[in-house]
Amino acid sequence: MRLSDLQLKMVVNVNDGKHLGVIVDAELNSEGNIIYFLVMNKHFFRRFFKNEPEINVKFSQITKIGEDVILVDL
Repeated sequence: MRLSDLQLKMVVNVNDGKHLGVIVDAELNSEGNIIYFLVMNKHFFRRFFKNEPEINVKFSQITKIGEDVILVDL
């Protein structure tokens, strides 16, 4: 699966059901393994005015990758 495929999916926290945003970037180590994904709110204006922080989701925190949604345990 490519990063561009993951960027089309919504990221949802399984603990409270909150929509966290979408994956915008990934941080890799020197060996090419994923350290974490950078998740930001999809709506630019809401992010701009509310000053919502970006969320770093470690690869180990992902519980399920579905067709439309990525479930994470934060």
